[in-house]
Amino acid sequence: MRVTRVSAALLSAALLLGGSATSSASPAEHWVATWAASPTETPPSAPPPLANATVRQVVHTSIAGSSLRLRLTDEFGRQPLRLGQVHVARRAGGGASTDIDPGTDRVVRFHGSRSTTVPAGKALVSDPVELPTRPNDDLVVSLYLPAPTPVTTVHNGAHRDNVIAAGDVTGARSAGNARHFSSWYFLSGVSTRTAAPRAHAVVAFGDSITDGAHSTPSADHRWPDFLARRVRGVGVVNAGISGNRLLHDPNPPTPAQNSSVYYGRSGLHRFGRDVLAQPGADRVVVLLGVNDLGQPGTSAPPSEAVSARQIIDGYRQLIARAHRAGERIIGGTITPFGGDTNGYDNPRNLATWRAVNHWVRTSGAFDAVVDFDAAVRDPARPDRMRPDFDSGDHLHPNDAGYRAMAAAVPADLLR
Repeated sequence: MRVTRVSAALLSAALLLGGSATSSASPAEHWVATWAASPTETPPSAPPPLANATVRQVVHTSIAGSSLRLRLTDEFGRQPLRLGQVHVARRAGGGASTDIDPGTDRVVRFHGSRSTTVPAGKALVSDPVELPTRPNDDLVVSLYLPAPTPVTTVHNGAHRDNVIAAGDVTGARSAGNARHFSSWYFLSGVSTRTAAPRAHAVVAFGDSITDGAHSTPSADHRWPDFLARRVRGVGVVNAGISGNRLLHDPNPPTPAQNSSVYYGRSGLHRFGRDVLAQPGADRVVVLLGVNDLGQPGTSAPPSEAVSARQIIDGYRQLIARAHRAGERIIGGTITPFGGDTNGYDNPRNLATWRAVNHWVRTSGAFDAVVDFDAAVRDPARPDRMRPDFDSGDHLHPNDAGYRAMAAAVPADLLR
């Protein structure tokens, strides 16, 4: 039954990405997601087009395997994405370094070719790359863009120091004199091949609190990162998007808002792409809703105010879709936001928050519950975050808060 579920997930992913369902893995082997980032459209502050440039990006793995595949995306592009060359290697050095270990450098091929073109509006999975992955390791993915290329498809909240260098330095140890940025461009997944029969992935599906906002940059201190360190043999992939809502797609930011973050399609909209199509994923932890509570605000009209019943109905839709796909779905209580500096704290929103969390805890609709609220709230003021877990805006945890959230997830839920 397990093999059937994994095969179905691979077929679903292949169809979604416009690729082939054929895999070179033997029947005893299968592909499992080890890293992911949910792509969005580019915000108004998008960089100028890149040409004759290498984009070098660091990703943090979660599960070991014998080889890997990359998933590249031009989902929001209006023209094909031309890639002159792609390399992957293990990172050398600590901190924010993007240097590579030359002995691990591999050329990534697509249908046998070193270069490829991703069709506009599509994604593409690479050929298998014979580079073993290790748990909680850093890989460096280098994309060479030979022709003028608009940066159309991104994940803004990387919380990781990446670089753009002139020319083709995909195989160089160091990118040299490079421009730094903190997003991921055109890269949305890494999967690894494993023969471990019970190896699988769990998807952390959420907003900025899952995306790791206010965590230490280049330290991989998001709560899914801490969770991956606790549970070996399980892929933990992050499908958080800062500003994301469960029920509503974002309204395009106006130039006056000078937004540096684009909030991504709603959780209901992107669930198939970001959860159900992840290779080897058989369960998901949902932590979405605080931005639904906090709007309308500067980026949403009054008509998008939501009730507890609407949020609960949204959860029920996710539950039904997960169950149809054979996946377990774990509900997370929404973390406290009393006193927050973003304008979310008011009596109506707090009452809706309490009602939603009560339903998550008591309804039995989810297969299991993780009480993130209880893990980080201040016992003396339960509508607020514990001061030692608070990043300072009373909405987002700090590194210690993210660690506490990961510790609240029972390991047996993931196995």
